[in-house]
Amino acid sequence: MTDQPPSADYALSFDTVAAQYATARPDYPPALFDTIEELAGPGALRGADVLDVGAGTGIATRLLRDRGARVIAVEPGTGMAAQLRGALPDVPLVRGIGDALPFADACADLVAYAQSWHWTDPARSVPEALRVLRPGGSLALWWNVPDPDVAWTAAQEARLQERLPGYHRHGVSTRAPGIITSLGPTPARAPVFRRLHWTRRIPVDLHLAHLGSRSYFAVLGPERSAPVLADERAHLLRDFPDGIVEDAYALELTVVRRP
Repeated sequence: MTDQPPSADYALSFDTVAAQYATARPDYPPALFDTIEELAGPGALRGADVLDVGAGTGIATRLLRDRGARVIAVEPGTGMAAQLRGALPDVPLVRGIGDALPFADACADLVAYAQSWHWTDPARSVPEALRVLRPGGSLALWWNVPDPDVAWTAAQEARLQERLPGYHRHGVSTRAPGIITSLGPTPARAPVFRRLHWTRRIPVDLHLAHLGSRSYFAVLGPERSAPVLADERAHLLRDFPDGIVEDAYALELTVVRRP
């Protein structure tokens, strides 16, 4: 596979797999939110006003709310927003993007991006986040990424890199691409980076559904994705003959505090 769909197709692709995304994507471990509170301060979550930008189906939204935050979800996609609304009908939902947040200045204690920062233009999204943050507030960006220190995960990543045209072309990588260069003269403390490791045990089919919910599979469509997923099933069953995958993640977190 060598042809690449247009870049915009990747950002818009999740609406076609929104239900699959809601079912198959992993949560985030409690250690993530403990670390956010460590880096952003003890009042960063409980009782705080939080904007969850690129909220998707509400995975992080729910967990932030469960930690006591007053969360507003921000999501541009109709399909993803419908899933969030069905799962979290009590959470305010605003249609918008991180490059132009539809909020007043100094209205939030925390601006969070879970698996979504790479869909923004940091030259615009960094100033926007700092604009809506109150003094002492924080911008927190995080991703679950396949753990590169785990052999079977690294091997799967190498296979997908070879076969999929758009694989990680949007900067899903360590240390929040673009954030440091985009801070410019804007008053903010230096970004702090942490990497956490965690696992979940799931059936092979759920792992494959997770893969299929990623943008570079969604843009290919079911017919073109099927042979890649079939090959991955065969590899996984060799590694996990009982059909239960030990999914391994490196959870990468960057926090920037506003003075």
